[in-house]
Amino acid sequence: MGQQKRVAVIGAGSWGTALAISLSESGQRVILWARKEEAVRSMLETRHNPRYLPDASIPAEVEITHDLGQAVAGADVWLLAVPSQGVRRVAEMLLGHFSPGLLIVSVAKGIENSTLMTTSEVLHDVFKEASTEQIAVLYGPSHAEEVAKRSPTTVVAASMHQETACAIQDIFMSPALRVYVNTDLRGVEIAGSVKNVLAIAAGISDGVGYGDNAKAAILTRGLAEIKRLGVAMGAQEGTFGGLAGIGDLVVTCMSTLSRNRNLGYAIGQGKSLDDVQKEMTMVAEGVRTTASVMELAARYDVEMPITSAVHSILFDHCPPKEAVQQLMMRSAKQETWTVSDPS
Repeated sequence: MGQQKRVAVIGAGSWGTALAISLSESGQRVILWARKEEAVRSMLETRHNPRYLPDASIPAEVEITHDLGQAVAGADVWLLAVPSQGVRRVAEMLLGHFSPGLLIVSVAKGIENSTLMTTSEVLHDVFKEASTEQIAVLYGPSHAEEVAKRSPTTVVAASMHQETACAIQDIFMSPALRVYVNTDLRGVEIAGSVKNVLAIAAGISDGVGYGDNAKAAILTRGLAEIKRLGVAMGAQEGTFGGLAGIGDLVVTCMSTLSRNRNLGYAIGQGKSLDDVQKEMTMVAEGVRTTASVMELAARYDVEMPITSAVHSILFDHCPPKEAVQQLMMRSAKQETWTVSDPS
């Protein structure tokens, strides 16, 4: 590890809290910002985050505040750990504190509905003075609960610039968190965002009771959809075989810790989207990302049948079994594994 950095973690949900713990234990100076004053008081008193990560202890070295100015003052790194649809609003709150030497890292996975921008693009749109060297993302197969328990985890730091990705790697690496680097920022963001849509599909399949064969098909053909869209948008094909691609897809589709998979499971069992979302403590990013991805697919003329089926189930009230039947009865295809792979 290089020189100690001051990291402002903006967002005290499960992932922000877990990364604050990990960063502190790896020797960084960490301050965690939460929006609600009562949540800050509770965390300061108990050193736990009962709403989002109840079983994890927050080290005494982690500062906690609801004062955004205090959180970012003197920080070398801003880590944005807020839902993807809220990144712009939080970034605008931070705009007056921006400085040229700062690194801004997003861990939000999603596509903004109103603009179809990835989170790094949203950050560039807000922080117009920021260079491309200043903005990056940290993605990969990483449940917050497991990171907080120090379970071995691998993620990828992505930036358009190798030096930036390596700097983030140096800051975030720990004995339990291994960080790789990637300069295909677009590919990493598309992979890490669209996989949430496929996780909903996998959950729906489980909820209906289709079994492992169907799940394997969703993962494999879903990865083909993600890759086709990403490459059409200028991403590198190899990225989708990495941690942000197949790695994150597998963990999100298979795990009972996955919010998106669990939302899909409940829908597969017959619950409505509105009812499921009301019952959830945390945001399932895949719901709103589904709408964005369908617009991107139309813009880039990419066929994404599984994503389309999820959209029909979520927003058009199509019964899951009917959507699956429509998928299964599509015209016969030949499987190849290239960018022109027919859907």
